[in-house]
Amino acid sequence: MAPVVNAGYLSVSFFILLSGFVLAYNYAGRARAGKLDLVRFLKARWTRLYPIYLLSLLLGWQMISTEYTEHRHWMFWLGMGLTPLLLQGWVPEIATFWNTPAWTMSAEAFYYLIFPWVAGWRKPYSKGRMIFRLGLVWALALIPGSLYVLYSPDGIAQPDRFSYGPWLQALKFTPLPHLMSFVFGVMLANLDEAIPRDGRIRLWLGVGGFLSVYGVLLLGLRVPYAMIHDGLLIPLFGSIVLGLAGDNLLSRFFRLGPLVFVGESSYCLYLLHFNLWNWLHASGLLVALGLSRFDPWISYAILVALGLLALHLVEKPAQKVLRQWLGA
Repeated sequence: MAPVVNAGYLSVSFFILLSGFVLAYNYAGRARAGKLDLVRFLKARWTRLYPIYLLSLLLGWQMISTEYTEHRHWMFWLGMGLTPLLLQGWVPEIATFWNTPAWTMSAEAFYYLIFPWVAGWRKPYSKGRMIFRLGLVWALALIPGSLYVLYSPDGIAQPDRFSYGPWLQALKFTPLPHLMSFVFGVMLANLDEAIPRDGRIRLWLGVGGFLSVYGVLLLGLRVPYAMIHDGLLIPLFGSIVLGLAGDNLLSRFFRLGPLVFVGESSYCLYLLHFNLWNWLHASGLLVALGLSRFDPWISYAILVALGLLALHLVEKPAQKVLRQWLGA
């Protein structure tokens, strides 16, 4: 499990690709027909995104003092202004301001804005052309990481997930280097429509995708971190998505009730876990209750439980109220 745990950051790349795929699955047909109501679409996305995002900032209030000491005065106030507006990701130095995982929502907000345009592109008429386009997008996705490896602008001999440098910060936490992951997901929905749901090929794609990702992770630092962080695994993530979108043993396993129940809270869990983890351990609660000997597993269980509570007590009720109010 160590290679998977140590590469948890890859779930962000998968999430970005998956978000493009899901949006295209639901809206691409209307976008190509010119029938997608852009205003209503953006309202629906905002009501889905913002309630938990705002909650994550409220829970991270203790981070504000830390941010104040770590940034220049004017950069701190820029972060305070841009972060609630989902714009902090465009400034590398403050991309992880206030709540580290929230940079992803800054990127997603941008992707939502351009989605109607991307989804409206003419659909290729053959599987071969679809795969060719996907290959072209993958090649474009590899450019940022390849340039970083080639020129090493931060002068880091062997970057890893703990490394820091201004160029690495921009590569990891800003919207544009991850854009092609989203576009790949949107285009993947075209290929998904062309493959039978019950086709055996989907099972092989899904299983092969999972095993191949694990195989790459076993290589560790032999694979350049700047490459694997986003673009390198895009085709394997796409294979997994196609496998899970079919009707086969793999997809039926992931449709099991407990997995679906927990999976629904994945957005809450992702966005809240950083600040909740910090609070849980800074508060001394686990030590006071005599549960620290069960860490980190007890912490994981508590975070999942809190994510589920946030889903049912905050995200869903807030989304319902906001959509009624905005007519989304």
